[in-house]
Amino acid sequence: MSRPLLVLAALVGAVCASAQEVDGRAKAQLLRKPYVSTVTAQERDYFLFLPKGYDTEKGRLWPVVLFLHGGGERGNGKSDLDRLLKHGPLKEAWTLGRDLPFIMISPQMPARQAATPAAAKPAAAKPAGSPPMSRQATGIAPKWEDTGPPQGWWMSEQDVLKMVDDTLRDYRADPDRVYVTGLSYGGFGTWHFAAAHPERWAAVAPMCGAANPKTLPRIAAAKLPIWVFTGGRDTVVRPEWVLESVVALEKAGHPDVRFTVHEDRPHDTWTRVYEGWDLYNWMLQHRRAR
Repeated sequence: MSRPLLVLAALVGAVCASAQEVDGRAKAQLLRKPYVSTVTAQERDYFLFLPKGYDTEKGRLWPVVLFLHGGGERGNGKSDLDRLLKHGPLKEAWTLGRDLPFIMISPQMPARQAATPAAAKPAAAKPAGSPPMSRQATGIAPKWEDTGPPQGWWMSEQDVLKMVDDTLRDYRADPDRVYVTGLSYGGFGTWHFAAAHPERWAAVAPMCGAANPKTLPRIAAAKLPIWVFTGGRDTVVRPEWVLESVVALEKAGHPDVRFTVHEDRPHDTWTRVYEGWDLYNWMLQHRRAR
């Protein structure tokens, strides 16, 4: 090959390399991983995020975040999958380009099946503005069963656990640093996965979701690190319901329950939490107990 062609090949190689690297590290990647759902019996996709540096830091084991979305982001697992980029760590890392050092698993719940139609009731008028900040119990009972809101994350448990196992098998993922967090429906789901499989996780962070008190002794016995978040103005999952979960967990013997109420926030407390650094830094302080 002549010298000009060698120079041209070198320049092309340098351009291609720079297109794949940032500050000497490989760019982040967002993969769509297909699977057959045990819930719908159809092929669906989930997102798998690989952080900056994954392809260039060959000897590194990466921590993993399993993120469980809320009820508004359900979908068909195909054309609807981009709804998962609206909130949470995946939004921060992929949509906003933040350098979060985690592999992320982000599945999508199937759409809810319609209930049997009931007689229509007139919608109640919503009060203007935000509800006042108050620490007084309302006495309003939650409208869900022991599993949480209807058709929640527990229905997809088998699929989600397989996603985690496949990620640990196929990627350089650290099995001792797998974290679970989720918002609203995903907050309930985080409580569920924490109680059902406490031995799997290094730490969990349910957000704006409550727990079934019957399951909390399993979390307490495992001494699973947990940080619970809620909004003081939340009228969807009221802060008193989340407080009851936290108190019950402490009574069950958990030695270190961490609980944060953002008093000025409504149901959307997650935007503020996920856009900060405190939660991610807290996660990285914990490894799975042996």
